[in-house]
This record gives sequence, structure tokens and C-alpha cells, in this order.
Amino acid sequence: MRIAIVTDAWSPQVNGVVRTLQAVAHELETMGHQVLVISPDLYGSVPCPTYPEIRLALALTRSVGNRIAAFEAEAVHLATEGPLCLAARRWCLNRMRPFTTAYHTQFPDYVAARTGLPKELFWRYIRWFHTPAEAVLVSTPSIRRTLEVNGIACVKPWGRGVDLETFTPNAPPPALFATLPRPIQLYVGRVAIEKNLEAFLALDTPGSKVVVGDGPARAELERRFPSAHFLGARSGRALAGAYAAANVFVFPSRTDTFGLVMIEALACGTPVAAYPVSGPIDVLTERVGAMRDDLGRAIIEALTLDRQACAAFGAGFSWRASAQQFVEALVPVRELEAA
Repeated sequence: MRIAIVTDAWSPQVNGVVRTLQAVAHELETMGHQVLVISPDLYGSVPCPTYPEIRLALALTRSVGNRIAAFEAEAVHLATEGPLCLAARRWCLNRMRPFTTAYHTQFPDYVAARTGLPKELFWRYIRWFHTPAEAVLVSTPSIRRTLEVNGIACVKPWGRGVDLETFTPNAPPPALFATLPRPIQLYVGRVAIEKNLEAFLALDTPGSKVVVGDGPARAELERRFPSAHFLGARSGRALAGAYAAANVFVFPSRTDTFGLVMIEALACGTPVAAYPVSGPIDVLTERVGAMRDDLGRAIIEALTLDRQACAAFGAGFSWRASAQQFVEALVPVRELEAA
């Protein structure tokens, strides 16, 4: 199948959405599909307000549509709710072309946290954007329920995977970890307000707190929490080594739809401490994670969990299975015409 994926999130951004799309596109091509990714690097762009590292593409509907048409796409997927996907959405609707969308990010929660405005204002936009889609792909049952409660139907599952060749318990540790007091409590992800990182860094827990990642809140958090170790963004085996050498992985976010970093940590044998919210409640079990409203207590409990059980659990997530679910949710043009 010829599949066009339109996304406002792409490299050099480093986040779960980008890593998911890159991994699934690779698997799709391995499976024999042809994939076109239409991303911001193909156009001029402007920085996103409050997120300057995220570029918003300046793309006309005709330009995006011409790329889809020239590729002769049989299926179109809109991965995000930004300007590129808005242009593709408009083009598809004008030509009565079916398309699918995905809900990767708790967009209303994120924007409400940054603006102080009510979430319902942003749910109106989310409903408007996704309603014409043939299917809206979500990663967990709790996010499915969230969308349905907010008036979005035709929701289908799309799970996540792990690169099991990279994320293993024997990944070499960072040299720094040999000098840090244990237990090492690790966070990996964007350093931004919506990740609730302050809730982790402010805890009075023994050992060392390590942050891997970058983002707009990094400078302020480094200033406020000088005892924490901020290592910046890491990827591949360097990231895997940080996971594998940590004693516990801490996931303080209350707004993520899945939390790809959790299953990467588990594949490296590291238990997870988290709040009992969407994402963790869908992914973790009592054998591999501790979920408590008291995050400090969750960290203490997670430290007692069996690392071998964590690694075995993490190894159960594959990008091939994720790609297969993605394909099953698509609505090719030929199927619509046959109907």
C-alpha cells in the first residue's frame, strides 16, 4: 500500500510522537509498504509560541495536496493537529478523500497548562479536527474513553513498541552513574511544564535524581534544583544505558496518552514509579510498576520490584505489532470506492 503520513512533529524534534512515527514508518517499509512522510522540514516555518524548538510549517493546502497526489497515496494519515495536517485535512475533505487521524498528545491539557485557559476551549478544536476522520487512532483504553466522553467516535487502538536491539538490560551505563549516590531515580522526556517534572524534583528522597532530555523549562529547573543532574538529550544506546543503570524510572506526567519512555525503561529492566493516571494505568502492572498519588511512596515501592520481570514485560512490546495495528486502521481509497 502507498501510505502518506502527514505530521507537524518530526526530527530534529525529540519526543514520543516523532519516535513513534519514525519507528512505525520503518516497520511499514520493512513490511513492503511505500511510505511518504510530509513533515515541517519540507517547508519554511516559524517557531511555535513558548516552544521555539518546534517549528510550525508555512504550507498551503495546494502544496501539501500536490505531494499526496503525486505520490498516488492509497491511504492518508494525519498524525497531529498542527498547520500541515490542517492543510492535508482541508485537501482531503475538498476531494472527499478518506483519512485517519491520531490523538498522540493531551493537547487540551497541555495548552491549558501553558495559557491558563479552560480545557474545554481546546476540546472544541480537537472535536472539530478529528470528527471527519474515518478512524482516530489512540494508544490506550483510557484515552479512548477520554475521547468518547468528549464527543469523538470511531476510535481504534494503536499500540506502541520498543527497539529491543537497543533497549536492553546490558546497555553500558553512563560514566557519571558510577559516582552518584544510589538509588538513582531517572526521568527521561521533555523538560517542560506539562510533564510535571517539578513534582519529582521537589521530592525529599534519598539518592540521586537524574534528568535526561531538554526543553523550555530546563534552565529554570536547573536553577531551582541544583542537586539534580541534567544530562540533556540522549538517544540510542546512550539513552538505553541511562535506563539500564538507574534503580527506578520516574514518570511524573499526568497528561501523557501513553508514555513510550516507560516501556523503554522496562525493556532495560528498570521498574517504573508513576501517578495512577492515563498512560501508566494502561501500561503498567503491579509486577513492573508502582502507581500512587504519593509519588515518593511509588518510588520506594518500585525499588523493590524484580528487574528481570520488568525486562520480560518490556520485551513484549514490538514495533511490528504497532505497525500492523496502524495498517489495519487505515481506510484506503480503493476500499471506500468498492463500498
